[in-house]
Amino acid sequence: MLDHASITVSDFSRALPFYDAIMATLGVPCVNRAEDRVGYGIRNRTGDDGHSYLSVLASRGAVVADNRHWCFRAPNRAAVDAFHAAALAHGGRDDGAPGLRPAYHAAYYAAFVLDPDGNRIEAVCHRAAS
Repeated sequence: MLDHASITVSDFSRALPFYDAIMATLGVPCVNRAEDRVGYGIRNRTGDDGHSYLSVLASRGAVVADNRHWCFRAPNRAAVDAFHAAALAHGGRDDGAPGLRPAYHAAYYAAFVLDPDGNRIEAVCHRAAS
């Protein structure tokens, strides 16, 4: 559904290690780095539109994380666990430990964290345990 999205952060130098760590656990490469922005994923091109791209940008003003929520696909449950651990080790706060969320569906395995600005970030695996 989403082609690309941007998340703004109040302190870019504080947020950068957080996003580098969580994206690495999900196998999403950092493909663009500048003084006030970083990009992860793959941009779509003509005839190749099966990718997603995330920008993390330094905010030009105050950041209010008013119910903002971004969810990233994880390739497996171990990646969800690694995402949660990496987030907590890099300035994130727990907002839901890794585990099944059967209210969504029987195999919905997710973890929720708050980034250093309070944005709610989720990783989910929709596959049954292997």
